[in-house]
Formats: sequence, C-alpha cells, structure tokens
Amino acid sequence: MRSNTIPYLFLGLAAILAVTALALLLVRPGAKKTVSLKHDEKPVVETVVTPDPIKTLDEPMPPESPEEILKDLGEGLTSAEPAELLTRIAKALEKGDMKTVSQLIGKRALDTQNLAKLTALANDDTFRIRQPGGIREIGELELNRLSRWAIELEKRESGRDRILFELRNVGGKWMIEKITLPPEPGEPIPKAILADSLDIADAFLQAILDQDFELARDYVDPATVSDVKIAALCILFEEGEYRMRNTKPLRTMFNRGDAVGYIANVVAADGAQSAEFALNLRQSPAPSNWLVTEINLDKLLADYAMHIAGGDVYYSPLVKNPAGGETLALYFGFDKDAMSDRTRRQLGIVASILKGDSNKKITLSGHTDALGTEDYNNRLSANRADTVRDFLAAAGVPTAQIITLAKGASQPRRPNVTETGEDNPDGRRANRRTEIYLDF
Repeated sequence: MRSNTIPYLFLGLAAILAVTALALLLVRPGAKKTVSLKHDEKPVVETVVTPDPIKTLDEPMPPESPEEILKDLGEGLTSAEPAELLTRIAKALEKGDMKTVSQLIGKRALDTQNLAKLTALANDDTFRIRQPGGIREIGELELNRLSRWAIELEKRESGRDRILFELRNVGGKWMIEKITLPPEPGEPIPKAILADSLDIADAFLQAILDQDFELARDYVDPATVSDVKIAALCILFEEGEYRMRNTKPLRTMFNRGDAVGYIANVVAADGAQSAEFALNLRQSPAPSNWLVTEINLDKLLADYAMHIAGGDVYYSPLVKNPAGGETLALYFGFDKDAMSDRTRRQLGIVASILKGDSNKKITLSGHTDALGTEDYNNRLSANRADTVRDFLAAAGVPTAQIITLAKGASQPRRPNVTETGEDNPDGRRANRRTEIYLDF
C-alpha cells in the first residue's frame, strides 16, 4: 500500500511546482497579467513595471550644492608629485566633476564662495585647459616648503587665464593650501597689479617669453631697469631658444619683506643644458605694485656665449656704452656690411619695439676693427649703420626715429692686437659691430 502511494506523492509535488512557476511567470517584471473579473465584465490587462536597476544608475543625479559638497570634506589629497595632483584636478574640472575636485583640493583651500566660482568656471562653455603646457610650476614662495602652481586656461574674454594653487610640503608630500581664481566676467582686470612678488616675476618672464616688450616694461622700475636690458633679455631668450625650467623655475634667494630676490632657472631648447639669472623686486609702501628693480644677466650671457657664440663672452648682444649705460650690439663678418640671419632676427625684435611708439628714437653707431685705412673703416662703419637703418625702415620703422653715426675703428671693445703686438682675431671679431642705443 505504501509503495503505491509514493508515485502519487511525487505527482502532487510536481503539480505544485508547476503552478508556482506559472504564477511567477505571470507576475514577472514588465509582464502582463490578467485580472479575474465577474462573468459579464471584459478582462482588463495590466502591465506591472519594475525599475530597471541598470537604467536607474545611468540617469543623471542632481548636482550637489557647494554646501553639500563641503559637508564633511577632508584635508584633500597629498602627493609626492604636485604635477600629478594638479593633473587629476584638471581632468576632474574638464568633466565638471566638482565633488572629485573638492575631494582632491580639500577644506583648507575651499569655502562655499570659491567653490561656487570654481563650479561656474568649469561649467562655462569656453572653459578649456591649455594644451600643451596646461599645468606648470611658477616657483617657490618658501624654499622647499611652499610652491605655487598654475592650471593654464585657453584664452578667455574675461580675467587672467589661469587658476593658481599654493602647495605646502608636509612630511615630504604636497597638499593644496590655497587657490586663487581668475576674475569673473565683468570684473576689472588690472594690467600690472598682481598679488605678490612671485606673481610679478612670473608675469615679467612670461612677457619676455612671448617677446612682448611693452608688457614686460609694465613690471619693471624704469629708474633702475633700462629698456636696453629688457630688449637684450628678449633677444637672449629668442636667440638662445631658452624656456623656463619645468621644476623650480623661480627660486627664492632672499625675502626681506619689501625686497625679494629670485633665481630664474632656464634651459636651452634641447634641454641639454641649463642656465640662470637673477631678479630682484621691491615694493614701495603698500598697496603699491611690486616691480623688478634689478636683472643680473652675467650667468645667462656666459651660457649664451658658450652655445651661440662658440664660447666668446665678448660676442654678446648686451655691451657697455662708453658714454654710460648699456647698448645692444649686432656683429658683422670681416670686411662685410651685410647682416647674418641671426642679426636679422635680433633686429626684428628691435623693430617691434620701435613700431609700438613713434616717439621712440634710436642711435645706430657703426664700428670696425683696426685693419684697413681710417677712411676705409669710416666708410665701412657708416655702411654697417646704414644697413641696420635700412632693415628697420623696411620693417616699418620711420627713418625719422633713427640716427646713424660712423665710428670707424675709434672705439674698440677689445684689443685688436695682443700685448706682444701680434694680431688678435678674437678681439677684432668683437669690434666689427653696430651698436643700438635706445634713446627712450
């Protein structure tokens, strides 16, 4: 008897499972089910819709307010490599991911106001990070302890085109201590009134790199830094193909409150060698601007002579004027009054300076070495000065702004002969020149 009931037991269990499966099938997500009604009503089909978890994740979440983002915000990310930290911030800004931006920066540098401004900047349709060179170190505020970096933006109609970050070294790692945002649309944009001495020094050097003589003049004290020195620095950067070094481009030498000194570190175009020069800045009683008050180019001129002039330190674009001050010098071949390509490039810089102001005048003095007669050398020196004048005129400089003088061999920069009376070719090489005195 028991053996006969076992098959029926299994049949019953199978029937129960089948009914359960059918019920699950009828009420599965998104399936249609028929509701039982009275015999005189038509059946109504309802659709049961359940949320699709994958689709739900794809739906955009409402942006958090600055207050929500800043709530419980930590100290920010620390990194042994500031460039890596700034790169991550830049990528998050480009995506508009302000929560990640805030987590990377941390609560030291963010408050509700500047986070709102940063969000508006990132959401601006014109917001683009400059490529290449979008992330760069500006220099040190405190030696090995406090450094300033920038995320450079593409040219915008308003404001200075960068976001500044100050990073502090804490136990060998860097964290962001402060950010400075560019002005918003409609805010006044001061041309030369910047935050501090490091910002002024950087702005001056960026103007030199851009060969913007007039802008560079805005950042110097004209009583102590001559136009000749600014022009010479433009020529040195252009001819030497220098650029600011990627790491520690500006390093603090001293800081005495109202006077600060920096070492500017540069590298040649191939990056194979480096050079430096010094900048001193001073601030009159606040709120006056910081201004560059001294530029020492000795080390940069020595490096320039080494890889441009074959080591001849006298073959320099910046020379002492016998009448006082400094002048620019352009050099010529033996018994030649034709200019080299290098001289033309240098003169192109001078021409751009002169064309900006018709009131500026220059004096060109031609010179020769001691070989040849006095009459011949006077004519040759006049031709050299005239060659420079004609080039400037062809470049658009009115001849009324140019005075030419012929000095012949009367004002050598170096001896034409050695102490023993022998010919001195290296000395004569430095004497074959036209000097440019900027009378402004």
